[in-house]
Amino acid sequence: MTSNIKSQGKLRLITLTGLLAAIIYIVTAFVHIPTGLGYTHPGDGIIYLAASILPAPYAVAASAIGGALADGLSGFVIWMPATIVIKAVTALFFSAKTDKIICARNILAVIPSLILCVAGYSLYEGIVMAQNISFAAIAAAFGQTPFYCLQVALSTAVYILLGAALDKINIRRMV
Repeated sequence: MTSNIKSQGKLRLITLTGLLAAIIYIVTAFVHIPTGLGYTHPGDGIIYLAASILPAPYAVAASAIGGALADGLSGFVIWMPATIVIKAVTALFFSAKTDKIICARNILAVIPSLILCVAGYSLYEGIVMAQNISFAAIAAAFGQTPFYCLQVALSTAVYILLGAALDKINIRRMV
């Protein structure tokens, strides 16, 4: 009986992981604003949400899969390797170990998420897109910083609004 309950719990987590990966993909791929060499989107807000609801391994999977699908199926395949790493690590900044989604720790997690987003994508662009290590290319890539800041600000607003709504219905107790 106990193993059956554990199996149901794992199945619930796997299902929720897949659902959140799909939502990350949809919000990232279809609610985006083209900018520079990529696009700005509120999809990271769903990544923050997934990471605040799911245990870390599941949150990492949902974030990497949803983000990579958005890049790959939107025609930005070149960005998939960076997205997989950056979104997976972003999920690790947040915690599902509290009773509430919106808590001080998770709000503060937006800061390292912003730093990782700016530095990770800019370095990737400056090195991979330039096909070598060029300080000029890296410096030019950091020109995208305002768009990454906009993406994180928009995502944070989505995260806080949805997280507060989910906290009202005590979603953490259902997971």
